[in-house]
Amino acid sequence: MAQDDPKTLVSTDWLAAHLKDPDLRILDASWYLPDMNRDPRANYDAAHIPGARFFDINEISDNRSDLPHMAPPVEKFMSRLRAMGVGDGHQVVVYDGMGMFSAARVWWLFRLMGQFDIAVLDGGLPKWLAEGRPTEDMPPIVRDRHMTVRRQNQMVKDVTQVASASKLCDYEIIDARSPGRFRGDEPEPREGLRAGHIPNSRNVHYATLLTEDGTMKSAPALREAFEAAGVDLTKPAITTCGSGVTAAILSLAMERIGKTDHALYDGSWAEWGMFPTVPVATGDA
Repeated sequence: MAQDDPKTLVSTDWLAAHLKDPDLRILDASWYLPDMNRDPRANYDAAHIPGARFFDINEISDNRSDLPHMAPPVEKFMSRLRAMGVGDGHQVVVYDGMGMFSAARVWWLFRLMGQFDIAVLDGGLPKWLAEGRPTEDMPPIVRDRHMTVRRQNQMVKDVTQVASASKLCDYEIIDARSPGRFRGDEPEPREGLRAGHIPNSRNVHYATLLTEDGTMKSAPALREAFEAAGVDLTKPAITTCGSGVTAAILSLAMERIGKTDHALYDGSWAEWGMFPTVPVATGDA
């Protein structure tokens, strides 16, 4: 079991012990790929951890962009979280229905907005349910809470910055997608995208950072997984994936090993794979 840290990752035991803390806020950030055929809001309405609010990753995003669930403007983030009763002085715990899939995206988003008192629930809802812990089907009563946002621009990269990093190799670009998608052997779940990966990037499938029960591996095992993929941890890193969701699992893992100089490519392959003018590599290299 990973060590509890309210700024990165906490166990189900930790959450159960703090469930009634007045300044604890729990978010259900479940999100699924279209081919998973699951409705996160319906699942939340049926059963969620007591006190949890539903965080809609698709809605709390930049609707001015054609790309999926891009980071929202500061004002939208503040207004949505205030309406959910989440703000300054709260300790936030975020989970998802897969165990460790989309919750890290919301962890990263809070940090992008300068809110660092947030942790992912290790093992998520599946582990909580497997342990026979309580759920409820009613949303909590919420009261507005002011939130101060200071956007951390260094934590996010755009396509121009990633293209430069790919060419200059001054960052390690780390791709969380499956090896088949990285090599270009498997089709992309979104139509119209080329197959392959960003040149000079490394592949660390997010699943290799998790144990069999869906919890995150220990810090030494995380470091070993990155190094086994050829990642130079002395370089600053850019994480990427299909649409900026599982890339955040890599970001969380790096934070767990004490590596703080990492940013996330928000557009990820949904953007890179669409542009005909940026290069695409295939195979393992």
